[in-house]
Parts: sequence; structure tokens; C-alpha cells
Amino acid sequence: MKKYLCLCAVYVLLVFQVSAQTTAGEAETPPASTADEIEALLNTRAVTWAQAARFVLKAADVTAAEDPEQAFRYAAERSWLPKNAAAHEAARLDGIALLVMRSFDIGGGIFFSLAKNPHYAYREMTYRDILQGRIDPAMPVSGDILLYVCNRILSQREEDGQP
Repeated sequence: MKKYLCLCAVYVLLVFQVSAQTTAGEAETPPASTADEIEALLNTRAVTWAQAARFVLKAADVTAAEDPEQAFRYAAERSWLPKNAAAHEAARLDGIALLVMRSFDIGGGIFFSLAKNPHYAYREMTYRDILQGRIDPAMPVSGDILLYVCNRILSQREEDGQP
């Protein structure tokens, strides 16, 4: 039940973001495409780096890249992805942690601040209770885990009063 509430919250936030962009005069994106994208993510057992980059960058409001390959290149150029990440490979949890922390501009502890690598990003997100339980940092990330992580970040930012 908790899982579905989190997913509904992500959906509401994405719909709100789309409607806010529409009122600001930007190109209108039909809400059905957002719902279809979320549904496709929920049915994905292992997201690729390109899919993850596109979704996280869009959720962080960094870029509205519609093409996953373009989003992947954008994140890779800024070193927001692990060095060995390839666009069509399955994304790992520690690499997703790095992508999320860098794209949402989340500061970390001393080790993350110095190294900015996936290992310390994973540890920082575990410390902040964004990633919970005993999970393997090398595990492939499913669509529902990606949605959960983005939802947790957005919820914590809202609680902290950040935009």
C-alpha cells in the first residue's frame, strides 16, 4: 500500500510540474504521456542508464530532454554517471545514487564532497534514509525503485522547504 501511495505522489508531482510549465507558456505535454511513462517504468525490471538519466533529470527539472540518449550524454558530460556507464546497460543502484545526488544538487559528507563517486553517493543516500534496508549497491535498479528514490528526494525537499 505504501508503495502505491509513493507512486501516486510521484504522479501528482509530475502532473503538477507539467501544468506549471504549461501555464508558464512552455509547450504543453499531455498528461497521458506522463502516465504512460510512469506505467512503462513500473513495468521495467531493470532501467537502462539512458532511461534513468532522462527520468531523473526531468524530475530534478535540470533539462527537459525528451530523448533518453540526449539525457544520458548530458549527465555523462557533467560526470553525473559512473565512468563505465553505457546508455543501454542496466543501471546500478550506487550509480543511480550518484545521478540523483548530482542532478538534485544534494551536498554530501566529507568523503562524497572529495570523491563524488557512486560508492559515497550510495552511502550518503543510505544515511539520509532515502535508500532503506539492506540492499546491494551493485544491484540493477527497477523502474519502481527509481520512482521511489525520486519520490523520496522530492518529499524531503518539500519538507525542507526547498523548491
